[in-house]
Amino acid sequence: MHDPLSRPDDHPAIAANRMDHLVFIVVTLLYWSTLYVYVPILSPFLSERGYSGTLIGIVLGSYGFTQLLIRFPLGLYSDKLHKRKPFLLLGMISGALSCLLFMMPGSWVWPLAGRIISGVSASVWAAFTVLYAAYFRSSESTKAMSNISFMTAAGQLIGMILSGQLAGARGWNAAFAAGIGFGVIGLVIALLVKEPKEGVERAPISLRMLRSVVRTRLLIQVSVLSILAHCVLFITMFGFTPLHATTLGATKSELTWIVIAFMVPHAFTTFVTGRYLAPKFGIWNVIAAGFALSAVFTLAIPLSGSLGMLAVTQAFNGIAQGLHLPLFMALAITPFETEKRATAMGFYQAVYSAGMFAGPFVAGFMNERYGLASGFWLGGGIALFSMLLAVRWRSTSSSVAGQRTLSG
Repeated sequence: MHDPLSRPDDHPAIAANRMDHLVFIVVTLLYWSTLYVYVPILSPFLSERGYSGTLIGIVLGSYGFTQLLIRFPLGLYSDKLHKRKPFLLLGMISGALSCLLFMMPGSWVWPLAGRIISGVSASVWAAFTVLYAAYFRSSESTKAMSNISFMTAAGQLIGMILSGQLAGARGWNAAFAAGIGFGVIGLVIALLVKEPKEGVERAPISLRMLRSVVRTRLLIQVSVLSILAHCVLFITMFGFTPLHATTLGATKSELTWIVIAFMVPHAFTTFVTGRYLAPKFGIWNVIAAGFALSAVFTLAIPLSGSLGMLAVTQAFNGIAQGLHLPLFMALAITPFETEKRATAMGFYQAVYSAGMFAGPFVAGFMNERYGLASGFWLGGGIALFSMLLAVRWRSTSSSVAGQRTLSG
């Protein structure tokens, strides 16, 4: 049936067939699997090697710090070249290299270097989204982003599920070896990804526009809340929750069930938030509810006396993250005309990396001095403060336009 919203001249920038789509999907799944195949075991792995809570926090936080430094410049360079495929190849190479560095014995320098290089890999993600969007008509951009968001969640879930199983069956290094395999295979297949010689153009990230963009109140508000949300996420599921699970007696393979408890509700909630919940209850109300849940069930983590109770806290934390993270991305570009949206998104994606760094970095210091529970108290406090901010900003932000964007 003809789409009444599409224009006659609305053609994809790249004429991609079914095989082109399949190749891109496989590469994206391998990319995220490479990055996340060791995430659930990372803090227990570092703890078993005898590293202090402070050093564990530094290693975990270096992933976000690297992205904070280079994600925006890489976006500028990609736009200047009009090329995305070289950045896909860089992502696969650096992802595999990071896993190799974790396998190096001896000095703490190796895991730190590995996590820094994984930050380099994660920093090229924008190139994936721009190239994939070019496979669709502009009127299908929502469909393209929905598809690639699903690929992201699926790739992360595949990697994280395999993580504990591999480590339990073959030892810690089995997970890192799998990451190397994913990266190498992904690199080979990425050579087949379709991109024309002239590259793919878009409204570029602009330093000239950056000053006016970053002074926009809604973008600042959303960026602050996203930083805080990522602080909580990288203190908990992507940080110290697996380590707490091991203190409750979890084996390496049992960490898989903690991951599933978080990721499945998270993926489902992410799917329904923008489509149903935000239009019905209001964007800022949903964001505040997400932070409220996050506060309660992050504070509950150190109170969990069994793996079953810990899994319950992770299920609700997964729901909480799925309530606000998808809305931040939509709100980040809502106030801007088309030519400024790439700049706004580039700024937003670079800035929230600060939360990936600051959360585990500070929590690691607290864990070393006051015990593992203190990091979760910090995470719960951050979530509670974020909820209060969301409630405060609800009455001052222009959520009507954002709601219309999400629902229509």
